[in-house]
Amino acid sequence: MTSTPSPDSARPAEAPRPGTEGRREQLGRDGAARRGSGRQKHDSKITVYVSGEELVAMEQARLALRATYGLAIDRGRLVREAVAVLLADFEQHGSESVLVQRLREGQLDIEEASGS
Repeated sequence: MTSTPSPDSARPAEAPRPGTEGRREQLGRDGAARRGSGRQKHDSKITVYVSGEELVAMEQARLALRATYGLAIDRGRLVREAVAVLLADFEQHGSESVLVQRLREGQLDIEEASGS
């Protein structure tokens, strides 16, 4: 007997970042202007390395999309949609975009670790 994961158990637990609570809802609406390329032959390819934790989170999201919403997608489609939403937010909000905010936070982490 197999069980279907509940939507809550399939989502990775992550605390919202300060200042981004309303941005997640905004990302969903803003991303409508830019769409992932979907299921088609792609002429370009990149290789992206992710941590084991990030890969598990992607798989959990993929399974939750299937179990909860009936959306059977592969990891490539998930990544293309995520990139499309993030780039749409960047184009619309520039320095206030989630991408810029997260990269700045990451830069601070790097500087703190190196003692700069």
